[in-house]
Amino acid sequence: MTDRLSELDRILATTVYVDGANRAFGELTGEQVRARADELRSAVGWGPTARVAPVAQAWRELSIAIERAGAHTVSELGVMAELAPRLWIMPPAGGMMS
Repeated sequence: MTDRLSELDRILATTVYVDGANRAFGELTGEQVRARADELRSAVGWGPTARVAPVAQAWRELSIAIERAGAHTVSELGVMAELAPRLWIMPPAGGMMS
């Protein structure tokens, strides 16, 4: 349980560049998450940039989850570790970075 908690703590503490600054993922507001989803969606194109589409979709889903839960920040959702790779917050298990 401690390992799981520390993994969640690491994910929530991971910095994401939003609003012109690095911010802790867990402190991002619904508005910031929505802006990140929009930013990523605008970057989707042909070729290698097409890989960004599922990431933008994951950020959009996170934005919807925050809104539905009435949460103010990501950390209020109790985000699960499985979500982080889809958002490109943490590399997927077995990836080049693990």
